[in-house]
Amino acid sequence: MGEAERIAPGIYLVAGPNISHAEDATAFVVEFGGELVMIDSGVGRSVAVILDNIEDAGLDPGRISTLILTHCHIDHIGGAAEIRAKTGCRIVVHELDADAVETGDANKTAAGWYGRQLKALPVDHRLRGEAETLAFGGEALHCPHTPGHTPGSISIYLDRGGKRILFGQDIHGPFNPAFGSDIDMWARSMRKLLDLEADILCEGHFGIFQTKDRVREYILRYLKEYGKLPVKSDR
Repeated sequence: MGEAERIAPGIYLVAGPNISHAEDATAFVVEFGGELVMIDSGVGRSVAVILDNIEDAGLDPGRISTLILTHCHIDHIGGAAEIRAKTGCRIVVHELDADAVETGDANKTAAGWYGRQLKALPVDHRLRGEAETLAFGGEALHCPHTPGHTPGSISIYLDRGGKRILFGQDIHGPFNPAFGSDIDMWARSMRKLLDLEADILCEGHFGIFQTKDRVREYILRYLKEYGKLPVKSDR
């Protein structure tokens, strides 16, 4: 469908509606020296295309050591089993979404929405608590817990080339009791993301937002839409 898009040095968009499959949430690869970390994996219908996109970016998919899943929904995790089978990578998920991934829960993973069955996927590392930092090639990859859309939703960020790049998947929601959604927790999570003052936001469905002002405006837009705009951020 398309080809990888360079977001920042060593950071590429490799999956999404316009470059892999219409049902795919965005997925990214971050290069740390010779090691690759992948963020999300699409719905599972286009793994071959995603791996081709990684190759087209001049990277070897066989060097994917870690696949971090930002939450348990199928459009983000559906390709994970095949990617692990092909690369041997470990799977990382927050502990509060890990059981849904490991059991293939049709409601919590939203697989039923897509008319699909999701096979159980063993998780190699469960992120715990409010935040965890993973080290790759001497760099820090931060994984703050940002619940609300699902109980175990996380965001990911790193600082590179003088800029802060934030992977804030599904900032827009939606919120559904079947997912274990909590809009008040989500609002608190969004305030955490505002405090990061990211320069680039990589969002799960609506693209890449660059400059601090655009990132801030995007997050505030949804806080306002859901009636959760914090007073001190209303400017």
